[in-house]
This record gives sequence, structure tokens and C-alpha cells, in this order.
Amino acid sequence: MHPRYEKAASMTEGAIAAAIEVHRHRGPGLKEEIYEWCLMREFEIRKTPAVNQQVVKIEYKGFIREEPLRFDVLLDQSLLIEAKSVEKILPIHKAQLLTYMKLLDVPLGLLINFNVTRLVDGVSRLILPGAKD
Repeated sequence: MHPRYEKAASMTEGAIAAAIEVHRHRGPGLKEEIYEWCLMREFEIRKTPAVNQQVVKIEYKGFIREEPLRFDVLLDQSLLIEAKSVEKILPIHKAQLLTYMKLLDVPLGLLINFNVTRLVDGVSRLILPGAKD
């Protein structure tokens, strides 16, 4: 089991509640960057440690590169949130989140599509392969 899996799992409900709060105040149809900004403010209000768009070391066959990675929100180094505002979630959106989770070694991720009438209909929970075993 991933060492931060239990912590991430316990944070999921609060993260979804924060997203629901943002959606209730802003509604659907805005740019993803606005939802990301609102989520960061909501986590600040809730005193939940959160960062976004950090520089990440990427390793490839012994070579290392530091690269600004545009992940949306990382809660307490354990739960990654990718905010979308699209008509439909596509497989590439989930693949992108899983790639970020691998790069950051984060056990759980939430893909949240704010472009829905009811936010709970736009939430997908992803587990890093092997993180729960």
C-alpha cells in the first residue's frame, strides 16, 4: 500500500465538499483556471494545505529535468485534483491525471468537471496503480 493512501482517502470527502462549495457559488461554464483559483481559496479558508503548478523533477533514463508542471491542486502531498470545465470527460483527461499522479507519486486523484449541473455527476476518483495493494 502506498504510504499516503489512507491520508489521501480520508481527504477525498472534504475535497469534494470544497469543490461543491465552489460550484455552488460560481456555477458551470467558467474557465478551468477560475475554478482552480477558487479551489485554492476554498482550501485556504478550510486551512487545508494545498499547492498548485509546482516545479517537478522529471527523470528519463538517468537524465533529470526540472519542469514547471501545470497540475491544478495538490492537497497535503497526498491527493491530486484536476479541475476541468468541459462538455464531456474524455479518456485523455484521466490519462493526464494518472501521469501527473505517477510523476508526483500521489496515490489518489480527483478529476472534477465543473461544467455540469450537479457537481457530484462530474467527479471521478482515480487510484494510482498498486497504491491500494
